[in-house]
Amino acid sequence: MVSSWQVILLVLAAAIIAAVAATLRTRRRDIKKVAYMMDALEDGELNFRFKDNSRFNRTLNRIRTIFEKQRQAHEQDSWTKLIRVLTHEIMNTVSPIASLSDAMAKSVDEKGRSEMDIKAGLETISDSSKNLIDFVQTYRQLSGVAKPVRKALYLQELMDSVIGLNSEFAASCGASCKYRPQEDALMIYADEGQISQIFINLIKNALQAGAKHIDITARMGKDDDVIIQVANDGEPIPAAAQEQIFIPFYTTKKEGSGIGLSLSRQIMRNHNGSIELLKSDEGQTVFQLVFR
Repeated sequence: MVSSWQVILLVLAAAIIAAVAATLRTRRRDIKKVAYMMDALEDGELNFRFKDNSRFNRTLNRIRTIFEKQRQAHEQDSWTKLIRVLTHEIMNTVSPIASLSDAMAKSVDEKGRSEMDIKAGLETISDSSKNLIDFVQTYRQLSGVAKPVRKALYLQELMDSVIGLNSEFAASCGASCKYRPQEDALMIYADEGQISQIFINLIKNALQAGAKHIDITARMGKDDDVIIQVANDGEPIPAAAQEQIFIPFYTTKKEGSGIGLSLSRQIMRNHNGSIELLKSDEGQTVFQLVFR
């Protein structure tokens, strides 16, 4: 015969086991939810919402809302800066054309004679129009980045090629460019042409800034991502410009389209990676690329 206290113990044990099992199932579901949310946040997909009205789900939804508001604020700021730059460039080109055309029209008398040099004026208008066309073509280039065609790339081979392409320019500047991996046989899965263009642009910018030493390092991150840093000892990027260098058409150089870094960021985003300026001071300017 089973005594009453044994029955009570069995029932209690069963209840405890059931409660623990339910807790573990809930915990596994919550872990999956967090993993899903983290993947969505990394991909910039914020159009999810957990329907169950539990406290945990409400917390996750609140986090999503915070990220959404921050993204909207950032996008609005980016669009404002982009429109400001576009307006500045277009107005700088169109205003002289309108002014010169108006002056030429007023200078022509009823017999078609003019006190102005019509040929010179038309040449100026033509040059300004070509500059505006070049600007628009540059914008089209920025907005039409091709989808990357990825393949496995050994970083050593990629860097040897990039440094070789820049060797003549570097030598003429009295500069050196070296690649120093912290681990052997590092690889990335990427579009060779697009990624090469990023490094060529970073090296070119460094040389134009007067750098004498350009050091490229690479290592594996904690999450099996590949982290590459490009450091140089050239003139630092002005503090006021450091937050704007990735804005399309923004440039601190007299001659330059201002799309190199913004194009690089777009390429990295298409590769599910990132590029950022870690620092720029009198000691070093360091850009970091992360391939996931």
